[in-house]
Amino acid sequence: MIWLTDKIDFPDYKYTTKEGIIALGGDLSEKRLIFAYQNGIFPWFSDDDPIVWYCPYDRMVLFPEDLKVSKSMRKILNKNKFTITENKAFAEVIYNCKNIDRKDDLGTWITNDMEQAYINLHKIGFAKSIEVWLDNELVGGLYGVEVNGVFCGESMFSKVSNASKLAFIYLVQTKKYKLIDCQVYNNHLASLGAKEIDRALFLSILKEK
Repeated sequence: MIWLTDKIDFPDYKYTTKEGIIALGGDLSEKRLIFAYQNGIFPWFSDDDPIVWYCPYDRMVLFPEDLKVSKSMRKILNKNKFTITENKAFAEVIYNCKNIDRKDDLGTWITNDMEQAYINLHKIGFAKSIEVWLDNELVGGLYGVEVNGVFCGESMFSKVSNASKLAFIYLVQTKKYKLIDCQVYNNHLASLGAKEIDRALFLSILKEK
C-alpha cells in the first residue's frame, strides 16, 4: 500500500489493489482533489481511517443516451410538482447527504473534513449540486465534481420518494456531460441505465479533449 507525501501526485494505476485502492494518506486540499478527479481517483473513507483513494477496475457510469426513465417517473415529471435548481444550496445538499438515515447504512462516510473540502471545491467552481424542492423545502438532491465534460457523482439524498431520482434525471437531461461517473455499482443507479465499464475505457473518455 502506497502512502502519499506532500507532493500532489498518485502512484501508477498498476499499483491499485483488487479492492480498487490506489493510495492512502495525503490531504483533501482543492489542488489534490482536482488532480485526483482529473485522473479518475476519488476519496472514500470513514472518520477513524486515513484518507483512502480509489480507482476501481470496474467503473459504474451512465452514458446520457442510456438513461432509463420509467412510466411512473415520467408521470411525476409531467406533474411539475417539484422545483429543481442548480447550485442554490450546495452546503445544505452535502449536509443532508452526510446526515440522512439510509437503509444501506452508507451515510456516515462523509466526514466533517470531507464535507468542508467539497464546499471549498464548490466555492472555486469545481463541485456542483442539484436541488429538489417541494413547497420551498429541500427534499432531495445530489452533488459531485465536474471534470472535462464528466460529472463525477459523489452522493445523493431523498426526504420524499423519488426526489434523488428526479435530481439525477435532471442532471443527465441537461446534456452538459458526456458521461456521469457513478463510481461503484449499485442497484438504484443500474435501474436508471448505469453500467460498469473497464477502467481504461473510463479514463480514455475522462481525458479526451
